[in-house]
Amino acid sequence: MVQGIARFFTQVVHRFLPDPLIFAILLTLVTIGLALGLTPHSPSDLVLMWGSGFWNLLAFSMQMAMILVTGHALASSGPVKRGLAALAGAARTPGQAVMLVALLAAIACAINWGFGLVLGAMFAREVARRVKGTDYRLLVAAAYMGFLTWHGGLSGSVPLVAATKGNPMEKVIGLIPVSQTIFTGYNAFITIGLIVMLPILTRLMMPRPDEVVSVDPALLVDEPNEERKLGPDATFAERIEESRILSIVVALLIAGYLSVRFSTKGFSLDIDTVNIVFLGVGILLHKTPMGYARAVGKAARGTAGIMIQFPFYAGIQATMDHSGLAGIITNWFIDISNVHTFPLLAFLSSAVINFAVPSGGGHWVVQGPFVMPAAKALGADLGKSAMAIAYGEAWTNMAQPFWALPALAIAGLGVRDIMGYCVTALLFSGAIFVAGMYLF
Repeated sequence: MVQGIARFFTQVVHRFLPDPLIFAILLTLVTIGLALGLTPHSPSDLVLMWGSGFWNLLAFSMQMAMILVTGHALASSGPVKRGLAALAGAARTPGQAVMLVALLAAIACAINWGFGLVLGAMFAREVARRVKGTDYRLLVAAAYMGFLTWHGGLSGSVPLVAATKGNPMEKVIGLIPVSQTIFTGYNAFITIGLIVMLPILTRLMMPRPDEVVSVDPALLVDEPNEERKLGPDATFAERIEESRILSIVVALLIAGYLSVRFSTKGFSLDIDTVNIVFLGVGILLHKTPMGYARAVGKAARGTAGIMIQFPFYAGIQATMDHSGLAGIITNWFIDISNVHTFPLLAFLSSAVINFAVPSGGGHWVVQGPFVMPAAKALGADLGKSAMAIAYGEAWTNMAQPFWALPALAIAGLGVRDIMGYCVTALLFSGAIFVAGMYLF
């Protein structure tokens, strides 16, 4: 049955899902059209909102570009390639291959979403090299499905922001400690349930042998070693460029910075921390600064989708927020809820809004002012209400190509190659999210 569902959605996606850039443009037009019909703003107001917010995600876009290039460059280093190869050797059959990728990605994303997103894609490539006859599309989809666990893990944006002083909702509902969100029985059930379910689900999705799409060998060609061997006539400039000492110095500077930061401010693994760790380890493993620069240069070719598409989502998010459209959609769900149905309806409202605002932190800013006061007025569990926002965002990421872009760039695939499998994961994972919120 699962195989048939996955086959159906794969066919539908291949026929109807446009390129992610076209998806973003169409979503822009839909958002402006809805705002025009449902809010009192004029076309000129909405266009101004969209244009004014177009560059709001520049810093975030750079973060995502950096995690792609630093992660890719790290993976191309000799020691990491050997480590991934050794781990991939645990899989002997295509079934074991997809299950192993899904398991590793889900665990890694629960630890840190940026780390898991990159590691999963890198590992999928390595497993494809090792296990012949595995459907490469499903391997990469399995890596992206692990992203379902991120909001229930240690780097979940909504629960961490809700517990942080100065967040937008502190004056309205106070702080929500992580003991009421991340470290709860229902969240443990959901996160562990996903980690257990996803490998099994991907195994059941495996296509028939005659439908397997093997990887293009060109995508998996080992990249050449970026280290240069200098001759006796090398100039001073060349020797400095290929100096291992400078790489060690940079790595020590980064290690020193992280040690001081963690000792004074406590341990936190945000996206900037992941990036600087990737950079420091990468430059050390590539041995020389210019060797690392050459590896980054090759990796940077995959950032085109991020640079062109993320500004469109920034414009969409600004339009949803400033026009009040996000509040209208959220209130549609809140108005028909009671204390018992509130978590489910908050979850569903977040899932809908995620197509236009695919950001965990963005959801807290856009939906928090509507969902959390309503939860307080109804007497609903505030921690569970906040997590319902988070879970809805994580859930429909399986049908929203925004977060798949870095993984696809590393894997060398397009969104239509994996999204049918991801939509199937969306259907089955929804039951775990809902069960966790109502059984505990």
